[in-house]
Amino acid sequence: MTAHAPGPTPRHYLMCEPTHYTVSYEINPWMDKTRHTDADLAVRQWRTLRDTYLDLGHTVETIDPLPGLPDMVYAANGATVVDGVVYSAKFRYPERQPEGPAYQKWFADRGWVTHTAAQTNEGEGDLLVVGDLVLAGTGFRTARAAHAELQELVGRPVISLELVDPHYYHLDTALAVLSSDAADPQIAYYPPAFSPGSRSVLRRLFPEAVVATEDDAAALGLNAVSDGEHVVVAPAATHLAGALRERGYTPIPVDTSELLKGGGGAKCCTLELRR
Repeated sequence: MTAHAPGPTPRHYLMCEPTHYTVSYEINPWMDKTRHTDADLAVRQWRTLRDTYLDLGHTVETIDPLPGLPDMVYAANGATVVDGVVYSAKFRYPERQPEGPAYQKWFADRGWVTHTAAQTNEGEGDLLVVGDLVLAGTGFRTARAAHAELQELVGRPVISLELVDPHYYHLDTALAVLSSDAADPQIAYYPPAFSPGSRSVLRRLFPEAVVATEDDAAALGLNAVSDGEHVVVAPAATHLAGALRERGYTPIPVDTSELLKGGGGAKCCTLELRR
């Protein structure tokens, strides 16, 4: 009988159906409130994304969407969960500020240990766990002081990275975690989104990283979700998909084009719950 290598460890995700999705304000360069948005299409695309995770054997929980919070679909921004501790989001823009308490309440109601952030941060949008490290974006949404706050809270090294292109306003639009294996952490990223010093840090930490092209980045291809084997990625990020295959990953294209009108893709819609 042939032995099979074990598959990826099942992941635990939190998502929010885009029932109230629209673009009614503009807080990043992707958003244009004069452009038509189709909430029904957004829901269909979101359900395909959710079902993709379920088909891969992952667990998906959902938080109820609240009227008046169209960006609540971007669950990754709602908190950061490391080692069973929930670090709440504290949004920069007033339009999104009620999302932080809504997500924190969801966790508290289910018995998670939550910490109310004192510093401005937008959850996993800017705080990405890679192996034993947390990579932390700053420059547009998340304050550098939040990096220190998270490090004190969870006791993991937090590496600050400066974002310089407003199109890549969150770290998860410019960098994707491919493997969180502490022995062999791997990422993909788009160097022009980062300051020169931050690019040097990434080269030192991840010399074997996948380097995305401008077209990959412009398709929001780096807003991807990996379980260490399969990578859910934007269909238009074809170069990135090819590079992932070369590294032994299986890219799974999932269209989130309607949600891209708000500046988010698969990763923005997906908050990982790490016990």
